[in-house]
Amino acid sequence: MSMNSIVRIRKEYKEVREAKDGSGVSAELVNDNFTHWKGTVQGPSGTPYEGGLFVVDIQIPANYPFEPPKMRFDTRVWHPNVSSQNGAICLDILKTEWSPALTLRTALLSLQALLSCPNPDDPQDGQVAGQFKKDKAEFERTARFWTEMYAQPPKQVDVQAAVRKLMEMGFPEQACADALAKCKNDETAAVEWLMTHS
Repeated sequence: MSMNSIVRIRKEYKEVREAKDGSGVSAELVNDNFTHWKGTVQGPSGTPYEGGLFVVDIQIPANYPFEPPKMRFDTRVWHPNVSSQNGAICLDILKTEWSPALTLRTALLSLQALLSCPNPDDPQDGQVAGQFKKDKAEFERTARFWTEMYAQPPKQVDVQAAVRKLMEMGFPEQACADALAKCKNDETAAVEWLMTHS
């Protein structure tokens, strides 16, 4: 990647991290050389994706911004323009309509807009597009179900309260804190861990 590309990527990183406009898109770096990112897109209100948080894998090619970023959904999405199998996306700005004037943030905003306006006439997933055209109500039920199953943001856990609950079962405080940490704050898994390791 050229020095100009790295300077551009750093600027875009700051732009996408510091956006305070409530757009519902963001991105974080996965590696130190700015070539691998994870983006997030909030499901637009008034759609079956509302309330969902969709993770997007972003790979930056060596000659960016003259070549589009490679994006695919990590989160499973029921949408005509997204493969339900591998998250591949059919969106013109990620292919032939890319312009160096576009940024990662605008690409993520375009993905969010795509969730609002499916295009079943240019599908990535023929099965989903067929359902969209034949029975839109069933499509919306399925898309909403997939959003509830696969795109829920991580729940905020009150770790202090969880430790107290586990202590009420007779386990020592430090063991409770350790079990919650090992089990990623899943109380049920922490109880099972404590039962088998105490």
